[in-house]
Amino acid sequence: MNSFMSWVGGKKALREDVLIRFPLYYERYIEVFGGGGWVLFHKPPGNDFEVYNDFNSLLVNLYRCVREKPVELIEALRYTLNAREDFDYIKAALARDSPASDVQRAAWFYQIIRQSYASGLTSFASQPHDMWGNFPLIEQANRRLAKVVVENQDFERLIRHYDRPESFFYCDPPYHDTEGYYQNIGEDGFTEKDHLRLRDTLLSIDGKFLLSYNDDPIVRKLYDAPGIYIESVTRLNNIRQRYDPNCQFAEVLISNYDTSERERAMPAQITLF
Repeated sequence: MNSFMSWVGGKKALREDVLIRFPLYYERYIEVFGGGGWVLFHKPPGNDFEVYNDFNSLLVNLYRCVREKPVELIEALRYTLNAREDFDYIKAALARDSPASDVQRAAWFYQIIRQSYASGLTSFASQPHDMWGNFPLIEQANRRLAKVVVENQDFERLIRHYDRPESFFYCDPPYHDTEGYYQNIGEDGFTEKDHLRLRDTLLSIDGKFLLSYNDDPIVRKLYDAPGIYIESVTRLNNIRQRYDPNCQFAEVLISNYDTSERERAMPAQITLF
């Protein structure tokens, strides 16, 4: 199924490439940098324990309202206006940490996501958008998130907390040298130290990880270590689609296990999960 929202750096175009590289066995699935949750929503629900995490508290509040208060959220969105004045007003309200209810803040944030250019949260897109068309997506997401644990933690703390030999972490951090795209409402930015801290954390876990990054020489150097696999992949460049259709963006998928194990085992399996 699709996510109920778009997001900068979302994995809609890469989700199938990610999914076919899941390990054959795991009991815990932890999405460390959740964002739009495109991999989580595309992943068939099974008997595994699922965790969605993001450090952006406004985003996490939106997910919790989708899971726990979908009717109230839809009602708060029902009569929103697709207007620059409203966009600027609610963006300012969110920036000053308004004392509005959790549902109202979630509705405002969802409106900003849907009405901003490229879901970047900064500028009004000036494009037609039917908010009511999102309501079935919110209802579907509510059902899919019913048993998902929603967290709002720093990535290192989260990984340490959930790490077990049977844990599988999918990580989609802000890409190297593109961190500015994420310094928006509710974001403090991702630093060089954070890239190093993520590397050191992942290389010391007991579980398995799959990490998506932009194909950057510094990223390749960071993960040039024994037992680490680095694969080149490409996807559509969402940000440049309006000006350069079919433009591709080079990425790498990094893991601490052989990502071909599921593909090699497919003839002996009826289903993936």
